[in-house]
Amino acid sequence: MRAKHLRSAGALRPEHRPTSRDDHGHDAAGLRAAVSGDRRSALRQRDARLEGFVQPSRVAQPHSGTVPGGWQHPPGTRRADGGAVGIDGGERAARGPRFDAPVAPDGYAWWYVDALSDDGRHGLTIIAFVGSVFSPYYALARSRGAGDPSQHCALNVALYGEGFKRWALTERRSASVRRSRSTLAIGPSSLSWDGTALTIAIDEITFPLPSRIRGTVRLFPAGLCGHAFALDHDGRHLWSPIAPCAQVEVALTAPALRWSGAGYLDGNAGDAPLESVFSRWHWSRASTPTSTLVHYDVDRRDGSNLAFSARFDRSGSVEPLPAPPRVTLPRTGWGIERSTRADPGQKVRIAKTFEDTPFYARSLVAIEGDGGPGMAMHESLSLERFRTRWVKWLLPFRMPRSRR
Repeated sequence: MRAKHLRSAGALRPEHRPTSRDDHGHDAAGLRAAVSGDRRSALRQRDARLEGFVQPSRVAQPHSGTVPGGWQHPPGTRRADGGAVGIDGGERAARGPRFDAPVAPDGYAWWYVDALSDDGRHGLTIIAFVGSVFSPYYALARSRGAGDPSQHCALNVALYGEGFKRWALTERRSASVRRSRSTLAIGPSSLSWDGTALTIAIDEITFPLPSRIRGTVRLFPAGLCGHAFALDHDGRHLWSPIAPCAQVEVALTAPALRWSGAGYLDGNAGDAPLESVFSRWHWSRASTPTSTLVHYDVDRRDGSNLAFSARFDRSGSVEPLPAPPRVTLPRTGWGIERSTRADPGQKVRIAKTFEDTPFYARSLVAIEGDGGPGMAMHESLSLERFRTRWVKWLLPFRMPRSRR
């Protein structure tokens, strides 16, 4: 897109790798004006804070007491339809993931990484859950009034490549989980943040056909973003683009695999189940040599929609953009609707479907014409389908629960 629209992104990979692990900028230029994803009307900035993803500021903040979900101020006090919240301490506050933030009963927090190799042959996604949002065991516990997120944690690892695909998602109890400000350990795997890089040590077994995924993934942010965005009206479900522009290095021993490429890190948190507020959403991100372009398209249960688009540069600064028109994509084999956002004149197609499940799809989308952004990672989620009993019955076949 041009001007206020999404610009040409080129291939989904950076042109240059950072020359030093110490020169990643940590200054996130502030969001100059808060804007709504709905009708792009102006919004006030909220002073609510997503502590699980935006680290505390060096600037003193007024304290309002303990509230569910790890936020500093209670949700629901102001509407925040896609507006920025939790802009913590100005442009030079510390940024990065924080793994020890409280998670409310029935709530969740997750940290998401994706990457594609520079040669286009390999890809991965990694999601660390505290309160696994798609867990049938967690759903059952909530229905019984015992929705403790710490008892339902998991590391989802998905590898994609020429001729193979591996998937692991084993749910674990609190006895196998350790959390600190900079570290999250789930069973034998862990995520560690040292201020300049996120190191993910993986030791997981695939399911239902057992094989091992073992090795290390390291993510080096080009810059860190300190903003969080509300996906619902009340600010109870927040999205934080922690490191939209990043470089990822993969070194696995099982399978034997080494590659590097452009990557992305974000996080989500909420104090209620996703399906209680949202009916479906579509999300995509495309990397360019200088920025990452994100579209978030969310349908809520009250009939409203959030269409949020933004460009994040390599310093971590965010520029909200008018959402371009919606483009319908082919349904999945399970009949899940897919769509994305693109400028008029751009041709959009599914280049590859990585995951095709009864309620969720992950795809590689090609956007061509008028300087199209090339390749984008894309996901579609149907929470209407997820709520059905037959889907909940199928989930244990892909999501085993450890006895420890």
